[in-house]
Amino acid sequence: MFNLFLVALGGAIGAAMRYLVGLLPLKEPFSFPVKTFAVNILGCFFIGLVVAFALKTENPNPRLTLFLKAGICGGFTTFSSFALESLDLIKNGNTFIAFAYIALSVMIGISAVWLAEWIVGK
Repeated sequence: MFNLFLVALGGAIGAAMRYLVGLLPLKEPFSFPVKTFAVNILGCFFIGLVVAFALKTENPNPRLTLFLKAGICGGFTTFSSFALESLDLIKNGNTFIAFAYIALSVMIGISAVWLAEWIVGK
């Protein structure tokens, strides 16, 4: 139950950080979603740091890792988890599965958004 609390607390912090980035008064050139792109890349970098430090530390604190990975990174962006899982698949020799996961996630994800908008009649 305490782990759930840690994820929820970290998720609230990550979501608040994501919201604050969205408030930045940046003009997005050529309709490129700069803020979303930055959040995704920062989230990937941060989850990479968390995992690297956890792997490098002799006795990493699993609750701190959970708070940072699933909580803060999960609340900030789920793209970081997607990127980490994709890289783990590649590093474990599951390259085909990794690229299938990447391609299917993007294609089906976009299709799901389109389908939902079509159902609602947007």
